[in-house]
Amino acid sequence: MIKRAINALTAGFVSSIALSTLLLTGCGEHRDAGTLTPITRDAEVQEEWAAQQAKHRPVKRQTNSRDYQILFGDLHVHTGFSPDALNVAMPIMGGDGLRNPADACDYARFCSALDFWSINDHAEGITPRRWQETKEAVRACNRAAGPADNPDMVAFAGWEWSQVSQSRSQHFGHKNVIFPDIEDEHLPARVIAAPRDQLGKAPMGRLLTTVLGMMDWPNRQQYFDYQTYYEELEDTPICHPNLPSPLLPANCMELAATPQDLFQKLDQWQLDYLVIPHGNSWGMNTPPGTSFDKQLNSRQHSPQRQRLIESYSGHGNSEEYRSWRAININQQGAEQCPVPTDDFEPCCWRAGEIIRQRCEQQALSDDECEQRAVEARQNYAAAGIAGHLTVPGQDVTDWKNCGQCTDCFLPPMDHRPATSAQYALAIRHFDETGEPLRFRFGMIGSSDNHRARGGVGYKEFGRFLSTEVTAPRVPVLERAFQDTREPLPYSIPLSEQADAPLNRLRNMERQNSFYYSGGLVAALSEGRSREAIWDALKQRRVYATSGDRILLWFHQIDGSQEKPMGTVSEQRSTPHFEVYAVGAALQLPGCPDYAKDALSKNRLQELCRGECFNPGNARKPLDRIEIVRIRPQISADEAIDPLIEDPWRSFDCEGKTHCRVRFSDPEHSRGERDSVYYVRAIQRATPAINGGQLRCEFDDKGQCIEVNPCFADSRTDYDDDCLAPVEERAWSSPIFIDFPSAD
Repeated sequence: MIKRAINALTAGFVSSIALSTLLLTGCGEHRDAGTLTPITRDAEVQEEWAAQQAKHRPVKRQTNSRDYQILFGDLHVHTGFSPDALNVAMPIMGGDGLRNPADACDYARFCSALDFWSINDHAEGITPRRWQETKEAVRACNRAAGPADNPDMVAFAGWEWSQVSQSRSQHFGHKNVIFPDIEDEHLPARVIAAPRDQLGKAPMGRLLTTVLGMMDWPNRQQYFDYQTYYEELEDTPICHPNLPSPLLPANCMELAATPQDLFQKLDQWQLDYLVIPHGNSWGMNTPPGTSFDKQLNSRQHSPQRQRLIESYSGHGNSEEYRSWRAININQQGAEQCPVPTDDFEPCCWRAGEIIRQRCEQQALSDDECEQRAVEARQNYAAAGIAGHLTVPGQDVTDWKNCGQCTDCFLPPMDHRPATSAQYALAIRHFDETGEPLRFRFGMIGSSDNHRARGGVGYKEFGRFLSTEVTAPRVPVLERAFQDTREPLPYSIPLSEQADAPLNRLRNMERQNSFYYSGGLVAALSEGRSREAIWDALKQRRVYATSGDRILLWFHQIDGSQEKPMGTVSEQRSTPHFEVYAVGAALQLPGCPDYAKDALSKNRLQELCRGECFNPGNARKPLDRIEIVRIRPQISADEAIDPLIEDPWRSFDCEGKTHCRVRFSDPEHSRGERDSVYYVRAIQRATPAINGGQLRCEFDDKGQCIEVNPCFADSRTDYDDDCLAPVEERAWSSPIFIDFPSAD
């Protein structure tokens, strides 16, 4: 009798929860693109900034040299139309609310004061309805920017093709697709996504979103709308895979599994476009053992479309190559764990040491503990990006600083050197005809910001505003996002956790110490128009910065010719170069008058947090100019390490705000091989968010013995920006000089 009563009460309670869930989530609404502020930025401000920049331009050396204006932009901005943006936006996860494309436009014009930007929401979350709303929002942003020949800002339309695989042979990574024009007839009818089943489904069900909404009642609508977002995705059918893209109906989701498929589908529209790979060396997404080699062929690479690489973003620096690897691949294609070196400890090795320590605490024999350590290394090496799951009950601090590039500038978590920009510039593909194919990438930076805040790195503040840091800020939920398994004294293979969701496969807790405020792309443009900026992008007349608006000019100056960064030419004689750099303007506190006039006090606070791009007249000091030289392969079996000379030359700027250097390379004329040159302009160190990453404590041998991660949950104070000194920098696009063949 009592048991029947308890069962009845339980059933009634569950039914009540189910009914409440249905009623509350039934209140979810479609989130549209929002409404922007229809005010053009003051033209006098534009003229003042241009005049200030003109004072710092180098003196013309040749009569035929162009007088380019440097414009700063962000070609990687996400809004609440991206699936992962929904998570970082939730207030209960430390976010400040869902941001739409209109917010992105207002932020870029009045908070970060960009000259251009592009919207690149994840294609797997863009239904045909959201794509149409995206295009209309971009057009509205451009209308508000003023006259087309001299707008206050140019907004480009595009999306992100986000391909991820647990298999290194099938992983091609993320690429942004950007178009020069914004009218419907000059854009595809729908976006093209990579097939990713896990991101096409809601990671949280109705019950959890209802609970979150009830826990955070003032923001409940955002949680209810979350479920509606995914229901709209589920209601969108997949397009027929074999029909040409222009013949498909407008109301379906189009998929492309490989870069080859993506290029073919885009080409069917007969439109101009650029595809920009990014995040290639992020260990959070990229399986160990992945390399750029499988993408360097006539199928997976389009030299005319894939002309730029995003080498720096808020996820870290993908520029630098190193000789170490996270795993080795034997002749049979199996994964093996490398032995640590003085400057690199593979995480598979660290997994073995964690298990060994636990084993020894159980007073087991040395032989038994060694065998368990060997098994742990192998399990981790075979698990791809999810190696941490093979160590039950692991914590971020257990891993110390394994897998990290300890001498790289603001590295991504678990850096993959064979997918770095330097590696890409060094390799060649030799097909059966003997005709070599190369990557000739120009360097750009961008933010990859998922809070609709492009160009956010103008000031280092607000870790939960300026970066992708996210985790539950409610103690009762924190444990649900941590590894709560018992810390067993042995490893388990990943196959026992094959159904783990994507957010657990990635080591998100550790990743929070490797989120930065993001970078910028600078364009050497002949004007402020859309056409002028697009021409600079297509010609690789661009450079990357880590967020500071450093001015940088890099030219080849031979005879009467002056060739800017991005140029490709042939030459047998000694090339001569000039670099001229100017430190970024020091920022004044608060926001300038034009931003205060355009946005209300409340809007300025909630969108910009009361801090805008606000340059003063003083400039930051420069520390040095570094030259990197790369000599691309001349045979398929030529070792990569000796080909990348970083730095090849270095020049001291002595703390001056302006720095000019000249150099030559007589070895080019004697070497009879192609040469690639690019430069880094490096400022004196200033504080930056997560500048210390895991904040290691080192012993007298330089080994990391303890870490103090910058957690996203309550273990680190919400207002702690985890600042540490960083040498902000700018990277030029390369100058490519080919040595003429004997033919």
